[in-house]
Amino acid sequence: MLSTVSLVVAGLSTGNKIGLIAVAAVFILFALVSSFVLPVLNPNFPGRGLGWYVAVCVLFFVAMMAAVLVFGKEKSEATGSEQPAATTTTQTQQSSTSAAPPPAAPARGDATAGRAVFASAGCGSCHTLKAAGSTGTIGPNLDDLKPPLDTVVHQVEVGGGPMPAFKGQLSDKQIQDVAAYVVASTHS
Repeated sequence: MLSTVSLVVAGLSTGNKIGLIAVAAVFILFALVSSFVLPVLNPNFPGRGLGWYVAVCVLFFVAMMAAVLVFGKEKSEATGSEQPAATTTTQTQQSSTSAAPPPAAPARGDATAGRAVFASAGCGSCHTLKAAGSTGTIGPNLDDLKPPLDTVVHQVEVGGGPMPAFKGQLSDKQIQDVAAYVVASTHS
């Protein structure tokens, strides 16, 4: 579960991470002041102000939940109306015939060359991928995750969580190759 949480957090944009961190920091600061500072200043805390204190606590709770709902989701990149008609028809046919996920997008890179990139970039030190013989546990298990091509390309380019961005370290072709390798290895 921790790797799933890491993957979700890694998928958030920097602005959303900052928003969540800011609201969480205020919430934590309020809790610490309420627990340690106010009782020292006023041994009868909250005393007569119990109603106000409960109201402020509820307000902070609602603010934190609202921040999670607002900052915890990303804007979708493409709406249904922007999809090509053939894709929409294919998805409709698949959803009516079975509950199986749609097939992975065709690879734009060379999976064979991607195997070498996976090894040279050190991907196996963090990720488990049976085809590469890697058993890393810092990042998600790619065999279990079975990520689509576009997700792999995006994650390799911009990183997230403990994963560094490889956009400046790998060429666009190498990124496409390693993404094709991961997809080919996990969707077979």
